[in-house]
Amino acid sequence: MALFSRTGAAAVLLLPLLLAGPARPETAAARMLPVAAAQPAVANASRMVAAPALTAADLGAYLDGVMPYALRRGDVAGAEIVVVKDGAVLFSRGYGHADIASGRPVNIETTLFRPGSISKLFTWTAVMQLVEAGKINLDADVNQYLDFKIPPRFGRPVTMRDLMTHTAGFEEVFKNLVVPDERALPGLEGFVKAWTPSRIYPPGQVIAYSNYGATLAGYIVQRVSGEPFEQYVADHIFTPLGMTHSTFLQQPARQIDRAKGYLAASDGPRPFEFVGDTPAGALSSSGEDMAHFMLAYLGQGSWNGARILRPETVALMQTPAFDPAPRIQAMALGFYGEDRNGHRIVGHAGDLFTFHADLHLMPNDRVGFYIAMNSLGKDVASTAIRDAVFQGFVDRYFPGAPAPFETTLPSAVADGRRMVGDYEISRRAADTFGSLATLLGQGAMTERADGTLSFSRYLTLAGTPKRWREVAPFVWREVDGRSLMSAVMTNGRPKLIATSDGPPVEVWMPAPASRDLSWNGPLLFATFAVLAATCLLWGVIALARLGYRQPFPLTGRRATIHRLSRLAALADLIFLGGWLVIMLEVGANPAALTALDPWVRAIQAAGLAGAVLAVFAIWNLLLVWRDAPARWWGRLANSLIAGACLATLWFAFSLHLFSISLQY
Repeated sequence: MALFSRTGAAAVLLLPLLLAGPARPETAAARMLPVAAAQPAVANASRMVAAPALTAADLGAYLDGVMPYALRRGDVAGAEIVVVKDGAVLFSRGYGHADIASGRPVNIETTLFRPGSISKLFTWTAVMQLVEAGKINLDADVNQYLDFKIPPRFGRPVTMRDLMTHTAGFEEVFKNLVVPDERALPGLEGFVKAWTPSRIYPPGQVIAYSNYGATLAGYIVQRVSGEPFEQYVADHIFTPLGMTHSTFLQQPARQIDRAKGYLAASDGPRPFEFVGDTPAGALSSSGEDMAHFMLAYLGQGSWNGARILRPETVALMQTPAFDPAPRIQAMALGFYGEDRNGHRIVGHAGDLFTFHADLHLMPNDRVGFYIAMNSLGKDVASTAIRDAVFQGFVDRYFPGAPAPFETTLPSAVADGRRMVGDYEISRRAADTFGSLATLLGQGAMTERADGTLSFSRYLTLAGTPKRWREVAPFVWREVDGRSLMSAVMTNGRPKLIATSDGPPVEVWMPAPASRDLSWNGPLLFATFAVLAATCLLWGVIALARLGYRQPFPLTGRRATIHRLSRLAALADLIFLGGWLVIMLEVGANPAALTALDPWVRAIQAAGLAGAVLAVFAIWNLLLVWRDAPARWWGRLANSLIAGACLATLWFAFSLHLFSISLQY
C-alpha cells in the first residue's frame, strides 16, 4: 500500500496530489542532491564510458558519498540500502537514525522499516505458490474462491491475472487504508466485504492500480490455504527465507526495533501507521530480510537451499503481461517493468505516509537493489533520493549506449493538436465523493507554437511542465531528457496517454465533457466565491441595519422568501466548505477518515437543506425580476445566488457528494 503513491509517487490522500499517484513527479528536493546523484543520466547518455566494476568497495564509496548528504539536505531521518549480486549480499548499510530522540541508529539486520506497497510482492508470491499447487487458476473467475460475489460487469469476470496486472477495473478506495489504532483495524475479511468498489473499466483493458484488488487476492490466499493471511506468508515465505525480522502483524508494542516514521526529520515522529488493507501494504521488514527475498527471486525461486517458487513461475511473473501504451514499460504479474540503459529491470515501490521504499531486480545481471527511508522529507525528498540514487547506480555500473538521435516528425503540430485537452487518471474514484479529488487532480495537455507538448502533471526539476516532441507516430520524447510519452488512439482521438516517468500502473484518459476541469474548476471557484460573499454581505448588512436602526425593507411572505434564499446560500457554503475541510484534514491525517462519518453526514445534511432551499433562491429571483423598480445590482446579485445554488446541486450529484453509503 502507498498513501503517497501506493507505487511510489508523492501524493496526499483525497487531495489532487493523490491522483498524480505513481507518476513519481520530479520535485524541488531533487535539486538538493549531489550532482553525481541527481544528474548521472546526462553525463552517461552523452558518451560511452568504461563502467567501474560493481564491488562492495566501489559501491560503498559511491553510496557513502551520496546518502548522508542527501538525507541531511532532504530532512530525512534514516535509510537502509541493500544490494545483492550473484547470489550473495554485496552491500548492506543503514544510514541515519531509526529514532532521532534516542539516537538509535538504523541496524540493517534488525531494524524494521515499512516498505508499503512492496508488501504486494509477497501477496503475489503467495498467490503463485497456490497456483503451483493447483489451488488457484490465474484465468478463472475469482468468485469461485470467495464467499461473497464480485458483481458481474461488462460481460467479463474478474480473474486473478486481472488482479495481478491491476486491470480488474476497480475504482479507487480510500476508507480504512490507514486507521488510528490497532482496535480500528477492519481485518482482512472485514475490509474486502465492507463494500465492493465499482468496476469502471472492462477487465483486462485499462490499467488502474488497485489496493482493493491486491487485498482481495490476499483474502483469496487466506480462504484457499485455510490459514490466516499473515500466518500463511510467515510459514511459506518468511520462514523458508530466514526472514526472522519480517511480519505482516501490526503490533508495534511487541517489536522493539521498529524504526519510527517522520514527515521530516526536523519534526517529531508520527504515530505508527495501522494499515487496513493488510496484503497491500502492512509489511514490516529489515533490510537484511529484504535481501533474502531479492536473492530468492534472482535465484529462480530458491535461496540458501529453500525454494519458494519454481523457476518457470519466477520467469512468468517477470514476463511482460500488459502493455499500457506503445514503447512504455509493461506490467508483469505483480512486478512492473523498469528497464534502463538496455538492461531488463523489474520492481515495485511502496509508500506509506512516512515510510518510502523501492525494490529493483535486474534478473539478467543477477543484481538486486533495495532502498527504504523512514521520512517523507522536505519537498518529498524521499522520492527524489530514491530515484536519483538508483539511476546513479544504474548509470555508474550498467551504462547503456547513447540513444540514437530522433528527429521530430513533420506531423508533430497536427498530431499534437489532437492531444490538447484535460485528462483524468485511470486510478480514480467514480461513484463516491472521492470523485472530487479526481476532478481536481486532472492534468492539462497544451501545445506550444513549435509543436511540442506540455502536460501539467509532469514537471522538470525547476517545477515547470516538461516539453515533449513527437519522435514516432503518437510517441513523444522529453526535450533534453530521456522520458517518453505515448498515446493510444481511437478514431483519430486519444484513448489514453502514458509516460515512462513512472511505473506502468496507471494511465491518463481524456476527461468527458461533464467532468472536464476546464469549466468545472472555474465554476466551482465562482460558486464558492458567490456563496461566501452572499453570506458575508448578509451578515454585514444585517449588522449595519441594526446599528442604524433601519427596518428590513421587505415584509410578510416576501421577506420570508428572501431570508430563505440566503439560508440556501449559507447551507450550500457549509456543504462545499465542509468537503474542503475534510479533504484538508485527511490530507494531513489519512487515519481521520475512520472518524469522519458523523461529519460527512452533517455536511450532507447541510447539502440536502441547501437543495430544498434552492427553490426559494429561484423563487426570490423571479420576484426580484418581476418587481418593476428593482435595481440592476439586486437582479444581478440574486441571479448569481440562484445560479450558485443550482451549481452546488450539479456538483453534489455529479461528484456523488450525496452518496448514501459511507464506504468510499
